[in-house]
This record gives sequence, structure tokens and C-alpha cells, in this order.
Amino acid sequence: MSESGQQRVILHVDMDAFYVSVELLRRPELVGLPVVVGGDGSRGVVAAASYEARRHGVHSAMASVTARRRCPSAVFLPADHQRYAEVSAEVREVFDSVTPLVEPLALDEAFLDVTGVRSLLGEPSEIAETVRRRVADRVGLSCSVGVASNKFVAKLASVEAKPIADRDGVRAGPGVVVVEPGMEAAFVATLPVERLWGVGPKTLARLHDIGIRRVPDIVAAPDGLLEGRLGASAATHLRRLALGIDDRPVETDRGAKSIGQEETFGSDISDLDVARAEMIRLADSVASRLRGSTVAARTVTLKAKFADFDTVTRSVTAGEPLDTAGEIIERLEPALRELIARGPVRLLGVSASNLVEPARQLDLWSQATTGDGLGSEAHDGADRALDEIRARFGRSSIGRASGLRPRTR
Repeated sequence: MSESGQQRVILHVDMDAFYVSVELLRRPELVGLPVVVGGDGSRGVVAAASYEARRHGVHSAMASVTARRRCPSAVFLPADHQRYAEVSAEVREVFDSVTPLVEPLALDEAFLDVTGVRSLLGEPSEIAETVRRRVADRVGLSCSVGVASNKFVAKLASVEAKPIADRDGVRAGPGVVVVEPGMEAAFVATLPVERLWGVGPKTLARLHDIGIRRVPDIVAAPDGLLEGRLGASAATHLRRLALGIDDRPVETDRGAKSIGQEETFGSDISDLDVARAEMIRLADSVASRLRGSTVAARTVTLKAKFADFDTVTRSVTAGEPLDTAGEIIERLEPALRELIARGPVRLLGVSASNLVEPARQLDLWSQATTGDGLGSEAHDGADRALDEIRARFGRSSIGRASGLRPRTR
């Protein structure tokens, strides 16, 4: 329930193959083909794949050489993070037109608490369809929406709303999936246990070792069984999720003491290039939210959770406030190298804290380059020049050559 006593209504909105879909807006001749966004070199990493490519087993964070082997006909396109951030901001404006309670998770997804707007916009399913229609009208892209009384179940539901790619082809999903209040546990019970947050390959193997293969097996497990195998904290976490329980509110950036983004991966990551690609995406989201909130951070933190659930953080405090992805990545990359050297990670997170007013006024889409030998004054001058050009000719008129593309060697 919400603070007002109303039944909470949470939407999880997830853009469909976002990076690829943005690229197809300017390359419509590629629609229907297997398209991969990412580096195609020997050390390249897949940032996103079209549903046609996913039919062949291609997915994000996969090595590009593996993707090429699985789908020889794939068309590889370089990532354009500046453009993705620009389109993401337009999508965010749609979300803000629906409710002030928006929690961005990344450039391509967000939670929306629409509890308080039902009297204006209708039933939850109608609000979800309104969001999909407004996004399509504004940016020409499709999204999938999960609707539930809490964030965890809403995120699960949005996956069920997605387009379907299999051997028979690519077909539209339902677009909206609603889990009615009181049906959360029943909905979660229909899903494989690996769909629960925090269940990666190693945890899944441990659950299988004690005979747990379905979500209802977690609910029915005798006291002490999960605790003995996973530890008390992980056991409590899984029991609550297995019942569809999640009390976390939607957290906006307004008045935030910190802004962060983290993601649990479907399989543990041990490759530094893959991990760096994920950190770039997370830093991109955090930097965008900093600028959108008109704040900058003196402290940035990298968080890693390992296969045994051990969690380690590394923080860096900068002399100047930071609000670009390039600056964040530059500070956190040594920490990433250290943490990946310790072993495979199941979760990475990037957060910004010690928030202050920006030391300089940057255009929303400015991205600081790193490793070029330029001092801060040169960077500020370049930023001002970019701001002036964009103000005159538009945000897409100019960008930095380096961008934020994953490095290939």
C-alpha cells in the first residue's frame, strides 16, 4: 500500500532493443536484419542485439567474435552513446508527463509510480498503454510495460510483455502484462527459479544441489535448508522474492543524497572488456541523471558483488565535481581492474555521492573525453564550444569522436 492507503501501482517500462532500435531509425534499410551494436574487433563486446540476432543466441555482453560465429550474417554498428542519451531524455520527458515519480534504471528503462494518477489516466492497463502510445508518438520506438503492486514483480512482468524471438521467427509480445494485486506470489511461482534477482549460475547450482528447481520449492523449503546453503541474508532475500514481496518505493532523483545504478547479470562476468562495457553503460546512466538533476558529484563509487555474495566497494573523491560519464569512468577504471582480478562478478554498480552544484554548466549531452592529455581548462573550452554549436544548430549537430565506445584491441 502507498502512504495514502491506496493500492500501489508500479510500472516497469523497458524499451525494446533500445540501442538497436535507435540505430534503425536512421538506418531503416536494416529493419528485419540481425543487427548488433558494439565493436566487431577481436576484443569487441556486444552492447545490444536486435531480436533477429537474438534468434541466433546473440545477446548483450557477449564477445563479438562469439556473436559473429553464432550469426555470420549479423550487421555490426558502432555504439553512439551520445545519441542514445538524447533519445533517452526524450523518453524521460514522456514518463514525466505521466507521473512525477520516476526512477530511472538505465538509459532504456525506468520504474514509474502511477498510484496517484489513476483518477486522471484510468486503470493501470490504460496508463501502461498511454505510456507506450506517447513513447511511440514522441520518439518512434516501442517499449514493453509490466504492471504490478511492487517493483520486483513489475520488472518480471515487463519481460513477459517483450517481443518473442525464437526459431520460428520474431513476433510481437503482448506489450503490457498486468499482475493484479494479490496475484504476485502466483505469478512468480510460474517462473523458473533463475528469474529471481540474485540467482546466477553458481547460486542456481547450489539450489539444484538441495533439490530446489522451481520458485515454489523455495517457499516450501524447510527452515534452515536455504540458510545452510546460501547464508541467512541470501536465504531471506530469496524467500521474500519467491512470495512476490518487495517493499521498496520508487525513488526519484529529487533531493537525492546519491545517484546510482547497478545491475545483476544473468551469468558472472570475468572478462575485463565485458565488465568495462557494463561500467560504461552504468556510468552513462548515472552521469545523465546527475546532469538532469543539475548536480555534480565529488565522490564516485564502484560496487562489485562476487559469486559468493561478498560485496566490495571502491570510492574515489575528485577535486572537481564530476557530471560526465567520461570523468566517472576515468576515476573508476583502476578499481574495476582490481575487482575483476579478484574473480568473476555477479553484480556491478556505479554511484555518485557528495552532491554539489556543478562547477561548470554543461549541455545535457556533453561527454568528456579521457586519456587525451588535455587539461581541465581545455576540456571546459571544448564543452563551451560544443554547447554553443548545439544551441545554434541542435543537439545532434556535433559530437566527440571518441564518444563512449567500448575499446577494441
